[in-house]
Amino acid sequence: MNLLRRTLAPIAITAALVIGTAAVAQQTPPKPAPVPRPVVAEAPVPPPPDVDGKSWVLMDYATGQVLAAKDPDVRVEPASITKVMTDYVVSAEVANGKVHMADQVTISENAWRSGGAGTDGSTSFLKLNSQVPLKDLLFGMIIQSGNDAAIALAEHTAGSEGAFANLMNAYAKQLGMVNSNFQNASGYPIANHYTTARDIALLSRALIHDFPEDYAISAVKDFEWNGIKQHNRNLLLWRDPSVDGIKTGHTAAAGFCLAASAKQGEARMIAIVMGASSEKARADAALALMNYGFRFYETHKLYDANKPLATPRLWKGKQDQVPLGVSENVLVTVKRGDYEKLKATVDVPATLIAPFTKGQQVGTLRVTLDGQPVQNLPLVALDDAPQAGFFGRLWDSIMLWFHSDKKPDEAKK
Repeated sequence: MNLLRRTLAPIAITAALVIGTAAVAQQTPPKPAPVPRPVVAEAPVPPPPDVDGKSWVLMDYATGQVLAAKDPDVRVEPASITKVMTDYVVSAEVANGKVHMADQVTISENAWRSGGAGTDGSTSFLKLNSQVPLKDLLFGMIIQSGNDAAIALAEHTAGSEGAFANLMNAYAKQLGMVNSNFQNASGYPIANHYTTARDIALLSRALIHDFPEDYAISAVKDFEWNGIKQHNRNLLLWRDPSVDGIKTGHTAAAGFCLAASAKQGEARMIAIVMGASSEKARADAALALMNYGFRFYETHKLYDANKPLATPRLWKGKQDQVPLGVSENVLVTVKRGDYEKLKATVDVPATLIAPFTKGQQVGTLRVTLDGQPVQNLPLVALDDAPQAGFFGRLWDSIMLWFHSDKKPDEAKK
């Protein structure tokens, strides 16, 4: 089917500087003529910093665009970064009414023995057979990285840690985490338990967006339980006030891992570092990546949701045109200085024949930069476009005979 391609100019941003002049009451001595300032060339954007880590990803939160990466899809052991997935699943089950923040959770022997003080992993020092509110277990898991808290949450939410792992994988699939497989809730080393830097970035973005109140726990610097106060292992919470999450992880096999996020103004960046060489190195790497994103990238809204971007001819319909637009605001993140280089087109069939229903995809909005795709989004009908009556359809059928041999460019006029 022939396609119409219509070029749309992205929303332009212009700035004007107005300089006022005041009347001078008395003559002033002449001044040297100002030397013309040279035209400043467009500031170059350097490559991303070369940071420590087996793999890493820098993602813009608003758009989900990956701004820089190293081996983002290589499968790695996530260690306690796993608990971000556990947090997401528990938060989702709370939102669905399956469990509740006020639930009293019994600390089983399995949680106490596998994740407690008798292990060499991180723990919240939960007492065997004690009752702990679910919300406090979330604090213990996220801030203290308690393996016992993670296991207890899993058992309470799904009945067993194995069943909870199935839930984790089901939610991961929904989020588009195509290279992840979870076998437990804590991240304790086990065969066939893996993820990628890209998948953790997707998960982190979803957690921030879907469950902001639960995400806020990751900004808390310390938490006390059973008389033992432990500090959040995310060093960036003390180094940069714009950082408010997310989670650390470490085992001998996984190395030092960090999922971090920071917000400056309206912009938010997510940095995932897997397999760094030390606790300091993972913090340095994540902060360097996020600062790079804030310094050299910017996000723009190109088009508003539910506003017409095109009104092509509609045949055999009660109306002669059908308004087309996008169902969500169109945001793009580009290097500073590249906004004016964006190109936008709408692709729609050359002949549109009713009926269409509101929200039905009719075409595609394509946004490109230097010929490379930036966004491809469905172009949908903004209103119902029902069929015309018998005589209206008959008349348009006759008229289509006269239009069918015209070129697409002629048909759209």
